[in-house]
Amino acid sequence: MIKTEKLTFNYSGEQPNVLKDIDIEIKNGEFVAVLGHNGSGKSTLAKHFNAILLPVGGTVYANGINTKDESRLYDIRRAIGMVFQNPDNQIVATIVEEDVAFAPENLGVPTAEIRETVDWALDTVGMTEYKQHAPHLLSGGQKQRIAIAGVLAMKPKCIVLDEPTAMLDPIGRKEVMDTLMHLNSKNAMTIVLITHNMDEAVNADRVIIISDGEIVKDAPPHIVFSDVDEIKALGLDVPQVTELMYELRKAGLDVPSGVITIEDAYKALSEVAG
Repeated sequence: MIKTEKLTFNYSGEQPNVLKDIDIEIKNGEFVAVLGHNGSGKSTLAKHFNAILLPVGGTVYANGINTKDESRLYDIRRAIGMVFQNPDNQIVATIVEEDVAFAPENLGVPTAEIRETVDWALDTVGMTEYKQHAPHLLSGGQKQRIAIAGVLAMKPKCIVLDEPTAMLDPIGRKEVMDTLMHLNSKNAMTIVLITHNMDEAVNADRVIIISDGEIVKDAPPHIVFSDVDEIKALGLDVPQVTELMYELRKAGLDVPSGVITIEDAYKALSEVAG
């Protein structure tokens, strides 16, 4: 779905490279979380996935298309949708269903097909009952789900989300994460989630950590989070359950590393307790 080969990028041509020889391959249907401290380059990387930014060096392929091929920009954006941190920046209409219909209308999709697409997109993100509402009256989590529905209306194969829950409260974060997990598991949609939230990354198939423009980790979550000291040395936290087990090990309790879910922690602690 997405592939980078020796991707290099800087913003001025004179500054040090923000991205340095990035090699990533994201397969169709994967759920990948990309982590990194502020300034690590993760958002810059995300913007290469649908040609918002173009490489200074190396190559990026989106759905098999070289992003430098300007004649295929429409095809790239159609295949790889992008959702940003602030949903207000993506909402363009005063009624929810009109906002979701905006993209297909501009593509010249027939009216009957637009109606079907809008209904499907709103149902998929669990927002059908709000289709006649004004977006500005919705909660942050609901707005973000409307932004996701607007991208879904383009029928993409992949959605890249750049810290979509950063401005949301816990309820809003859960709404958005439940939506992403549903899209991935039920619709087989490729999800690339840029996030600061370690507990969100636990839901991914893979976790990629970028530090100072370079990939330093690329593995399943339980492997990435197994070395707590290394993760913290990169300026990142670990999931709360992982932190708890880490502190228990430091206190002398014989519990395993790499525990990332409450269920696994419960099982491990039950075994220790006998």
